[in-house]
Amino acid sequence: MKIVPATIVFIVMCTIAVAQSPAVPRNIFIITTDGLRWQEVFTGADSALLHNPSHVRDTSILAQQYWDTTGGLRRQKLMPFFWNVIAKKGQLYGNRLLNSKVDVANFYKISYPGYNEIFTGYADNRFLPNIPVANSNTNILEFLNQQKEYAGKVVAFGSWTIFPYILNENRSKFPVNSGYENLDESDSTNTLINKLQEGVASKNNTRHDDLTYAGAKEYIEQNHPKVAFIGFGETDHFAHQGKYDMYLQRANDVDRMIAELWYYVQTDPFYKNNTLFIITTDHGRGSKPSTWWTHSFLTKGSGEAWLAVLGPDIAPMGEMKDSPKIYQKQIAATVAMLLDEHFEANHPVAKPISLPISKDHDRMMVASLNSMLK
Repeated sequence: MKIVPATIVFIVMCTIAVAQSPAVPRNIFIITTDGLRWQEVFTGADSALLHNPSHVRDTSILAQQYWDTTGGLRRQKLMPFFWNVIAKKGQLYGNRLLNSKVDVANFYKISYPGYNEIFTGYADNRFLPNIPVANSNTNILEFLNQQKEYAGKVVAFGSWTIFPYILNENRSKFPVNSGYENLDESDSTNTLINKLQEGVASKNNTRHDDLTYAGAKEYIEQNHPKVAFIGFGETDHFAHQGKYDMYLQRANDVDRMIAELWYYVQTDPFYKNNTLFIITTDHGRGSKPSTWWTHSFLTKGSGEAWLAVLGPDIAPMGEMKDSPKIYQKQIAATVAMLLDEHFEANHPVAKPISLPISKDHDRMMVASLNSMLK
């Protein structure tokens, strides 16, 4: 008589168990902060810039806020949620000092190609300039909006005016609110936010992140989408102006807003214990004090990114060391995998990231095994 290996028996038993059990609801928030360097995320404020009056209006005051003797203390001052919560309950990738690398795969190292890569899983060789041109590539958000579980439950809010084109809102058929676009005024809070937006004297192509967050948070509270994208933009906006003080302040603000959103998620019955956060950036910046403010394929450091993951099923491994290299183009398929979906598009899609999964969540282990058997 032929003996079936124990591993096959285990897989079959798990598959049967999953088939007989109701699916666990799963939600995901994708959050980006434009052009925030891995150097600040993992080592905090840069001394060469923090104390440079060419980039900081008051070096003494800024040092009181963000300077300390070690990188560990500096990063905690700058981004306390990242280092008090994600570092203990999630995973952080991209500290190149610890041989953990997250790289941009596209050639150009600017925003449109970066966001295209994040959401489509495809590092398009075509030049995608930072202008309002509809993206022909399929993105993970529109794919999810076409799935029964997520149809009509996908939304995007961004500070940058180009997001409706990157995500091809007209084709994708899910709401994308970006720049100083008004919110639906059937909600009284939105009416107030619109008035605040109208009162901004000098509008540019990047809305204040606080306003983007306020609109997103109100929508999330009122509508409970299962998939939400929030794209912050002022870190890149102020970096391009050479204002390191404002760049740091906005990075700190983003950390604060993510912390507030995580608290809300963990105290709302719809989201509690079944919602994942994926947090990243669209590109790096120059790695030298003379080039930190810019980025492109000509600027060393522009292809260096980072990634944070937090939520159920994610093993609490904190800051990753000596980990396999991750590419930005793997994020789209990873989002799909974490939602037990398989992302298919009109172009090649990179394979998902092999994230360490918590042993306390057998559902994801079984899903991975089922994926291997396909």
